[in-house]
Amino acid sequence: MQPVERAEYEGVDYAWVMQTTFVVTILVGAPAAALLSTLVTLETWGARAAFAVQIGAPIWFVTAVAVALYARRAEAGDGGSGSDADASAERDADADAGDAEPESTEPTDEQTDEGEKID
Repeated sequence: MQPVERAEYEGVDYAWVMQTTFVVTILVGAPAAALLSTLVTLETWGARAAFAVQIGAPIWFVTAVAVALYARRAEAGDGGSGSDADASAERDADADAGDAEPESTEPTDEQTDEGEKID
């Protein structure tokens, strides 16, 4: 089995935007379109299809713009959680800082606590 390829994104992850737009549109847009369809008489399948396109397209567009703006804001650090790369870099920096040896508070063999030299 081949290993899964990984990618580092700089900027907005548009694949995530598209996937999230699809899911949110299905979860929110489909019920909204169904509710709006109760206000209109749709006698033929052609009328139903035209109604679905006329209602679905604006719902999809508004959802896509909202998700893209959210992704851009989250990437810019204006209240978003930041990216996994940022969190990984912070963990690496913390780990590197933890590897350093702590400074000793004991006097060296050349000095005593009073600062006198030992012979």
